[in-house]
Amino acid sequence: MSVKKKAVTAFASVTLDGIFKYIDKDPEKNLVKILDHAEKIIGDNIFPAENFKKLKAGAADPNNIYTILAKGMLKDIDRNILKHMLISLGIEGGYFGTKEVRANREKYGCNIPWQILFDPTSACNLKCKGCWAAEYGHRQSLTYDEMQSIISQGRELGTHFYMMTGGEPLIRKDDIIKLCENNPDCAFMAYTNGTLIDDALCEEAKRVSNLAFALSIEGSEESNDFRRGEGAYKDTMRAMELLKKHKCLFGISVCYTRQNLDYVISDEFVDKMIERGVKFAWYFNYMPVGHTADKELIPTPAQRKAMYFWLRKMRNSETGKPLMVIDFQDDGEYVGGCIAGGRNYFHVNSAGDMEPCVFIHYSDANIRTHTILEALQNPLFMAYHKGQPFNENHLRPCPMLENPDKLREIIHTTGAKSTNLITDEDVDTLCGRCDDFALEWQGVADEIWKSTKHPVTHTQYYRDGEKGVRQ
Repeated sequence: MSVKKKAVTAFASVTLDGIFKYIDKDPEKNLVKILDHAEKIIGDNIFPAENFKKLKAGAADPNNIYTILAKGMLKDIDRNILKHMLISLGIEGGYFGTKEVRANREKYGCNIPWQILFDPTSACNLKCKGCWAAEYGHRQSLTYDEMQSIISQGRELGTHFYMMTGGEPLIRKDDIIKLCENNPDCAFMAYTNGTLIDDALCEEAKRVSNLAFALSIEGSEESNDFRRGEGAYKDTMRAMELLKKHKCLFGISVCYTRQNLDYVISDEFVDKMIERGVKFAWYFNYMPVGHTADKELIPTPAQRKAMYFWLRKMRNSETGKPLMVIDFQDDGEYVGGCIAGGRNYFHVNSAGDMEPCVFIHYSDANIRTHTILEALQNPLFMAYHKGQPFNENHLRPCPMLENPDKLREIIHTTGAKSTNLITDEDVDTLCGRCDDFALEWQGVADEIWKSTKHPVTHTQYYRDGEKGVRQ
């Protein structure tokens, strides 16, 4: 870490301690005062004055959902975790990292990710229906040194946020804690079924203070256990109780399907999760990947439309709920479409294959034979770089689900190989499961796109050349 970074992070640590104490004295008044000071320091060069005005108005309103969420975070989450995450994500990743990522995009002429997702192991102690990891078994694992190499290479490019999935990543929980401890300038999150969370792990997560958890849940106990096995729902609830008791930062990961979508966006479900201590929710559209995939589980166009407007309702400061919600399909308009292929993230599987996305199981590079930068400059990731966005309607972001001909073309042109650990998955078979939905969703998505207002996406997030013109 440079002298400048050390000085800035040290100053931020002391400042945050003071801010927390100041807010604790009178949260109602002092949240607004802190924003007043922040506006004077930051000015409108980074954060527009209009946004500060909205933030201060929200902070002054005790019924504003973001005020409620902020107060809940201060009350429920260990202060060292809050401070460490704010510094790792906000300063290391947001301030320094973003500058480094953008500079390296220009320097190397390819996508550079803001975050990287990797699988410590393919092993899992559950066998969930429709999960490709359930098919893999205990076939592959990354060594500790390989995982550290991913992080070391990523940090050189400006990447300070690392997510872990699998398999069940907490099968490797000792190595995960070691990674967190040895990389304090990075933030980590583990997608987990929660079955391996215990008091000891919670205490270790508090000690390193840069690890969050996203617990997988499918809705009600009935729907959850139908997919994950009997007793899985109770195990998840038990894990939430432990994490809440120890004041750890955690959220949920929800795969929504045609069968469970209505429930997982219901007030009953959301309120129950908030009550349990959940602070964020990642929602994932079901993807028909793997030889056991069922395209009938893809949400219908009507359900996707309902999901789109539910998200807007949830985030409204008056009609929403105190929960940070992200949906990778329906939030494409905020990030300029597809974020895969290294544009904002990519995936390393448990065999070391570098894949453009956790749902796109094709690769032309492996961490055991290529550096991360080499993979980003290889034909597969460069096809993403030159093709993004794959659709000017960012409600149709994915080159597989909403634009299956795009993925067909990429794989046929680049010659990328299937990375399915059981049996190769032909791209035409995979995309064939998406053709009907893509056609049906096109008209609905285009109607929404034309009839609603959208944010102005910063073009540097997804374009190659000046003024957002692809070269």
